[in-house]
Amino acid sequence: MNRLFQLCLVLAGLAVVALVIGISQHQAALWQPAAVAAAVAVALGLKAVPALRSYQYTAWIVVAVVAGMVYPDAFKQWGGVDLRHKWLILVVVQLVMFGMGIQMSIRDFSGLASTGKGVVIGLLCHFSVMPLMGLLLTKVFHFEPEIAAGIVLIGSCSSGLASNVMVYLARANMVLSVVITAMATLAAPFLTPLLLKLLAGTLIEVKFVSMMMEIIKIVLVPIMAALLHDYLKTAPARGRRTVGLVAGAGVLWLAALPLGLWAALAQRLPSPEAGQTLEIFSFLVAAVVVGVLYHQLAKNLPKIDGVMPYLSMGGIIYFTAVTTAAGHDNLLRVGFLLFLASVLHNAAGYFFGYWLSRLFGLDVNSARTVAFEVGLQNGGMASGLAGSMGKLGTVGLPAAVFSPWMNISGSILANYWRKRPVIAPAEAPEMLYSVAHLPEA
Repeated sequence: MNRLFQLCLVLAGLAVVALVIGISQHQAALWQPAAVAAAVAVALGLKAVPALRSYQYTAWIVVAVVAGMVYPDAFKQWGGVDLRHKWLILVVVQLVMFGMGIQMSIRDFSGLASTGKGVVIGLLCHFSVMPLMGLLLTKVFHFEPEIAAGIVLIGSCSSGLASNVMVYLARANMVLSVVITAMATLAAPFLTPLLLKLLAGTLIEVKFVSMMMEIIKIVLVPIMAALLHDYLKTAPARGRRTVGLVAGAGVLWLAALPLGLWAALAQRLPSPEAGQTLEIFSFLVAAVVVGVLYHQLAKNLPKIDGVMPYLSMGGIIYFTAVTTAAGHDNLLRVGFLLFLASVLHNAAGYFFGYWLSRLFGLDVNSARTVAFEVGLQNGGMASGLAGSMGKLGTVGLPAAVFSPWMNISGSILANYWRKRPVIAPAEAPEMLYSVAHLPEA
């Protein structure tokens, strides 16, 4: 098998040669497929190089960007399906978040008592440094309003599973990382729209309540389903029966909605906000149903929990390609500046996350952890929100550019710190388990 991956590297070299020839002779029919072939071959071939295996996932994101740039029309519509439709993007992002939630556990929140100071510092740094740095970069580079708003948006999103993976690779404070990620995720429905309204409200229209509801649907609903699955693993018989009854009632509720219940209720609702509340309630009901169904599936197919992170990564690759295709023309104009902004934004997160933590008295391992939690944003959440606005090719564009670089820089920094370990207090083994069994970032 290793020879096959080595062969991919050889094919990548040949594809690069074809790419250079095609560009030099202005033959799009040669250089376009050669560019995609080279990216795919490199992504596969990295498996043959032990030192580079941790970059495979990032390489596949690069494949998505290359494919979206070279063949934008192929990622806009397939048949009669609009690949940029907000409901399709919502479902894909929910799958990504569910895959993230599967790696979390209710036990993770038990670390809050022992990591309170670090969590507070991490959350304060995350929801101040990154949105403000994003705003500063929009002033420096003078991006058009919707792209500028997208930079502020990704800076205002919570951290994601990538930060946990990097902390694990760096052998930093895993307990603190998981708790900060969990608390930032819970805080996001309120803080993300608030920060976007305050910092980018003059760039795009920000409907605070609507965005809060979207974040609940995008982030909290799938994670709630995943945590319900975790609860059912060890729940007492009475608890399982109660959840089963609620799920059964939920199935009846969801089945009745398209059969006329929704139309009947919508006529009696006093305001649009009441309609949004009913919609969120239905999504939460669906979370219970999905959590129970997935738990039953996992009991019969125990290996499915290990497959979910790969499906989650596939979802990220999907909306990266779609976002790149949607923003193709904008990327040709401002792609380099966006990449430069992503490097500066990310570096500021690492720098201020680490040194502010040290300033406030955290130990080195905890400071390294906060650096990752501040520097790495949830690109999936930003893309989902941009898709819900119908602005995937503008507001969602920074997420498509920032995400690959965050994975690359995070892997480099994690490996650098891994080679310079700091003796840390003992960490809870059960909290290390889920991240230890993630596929390589």
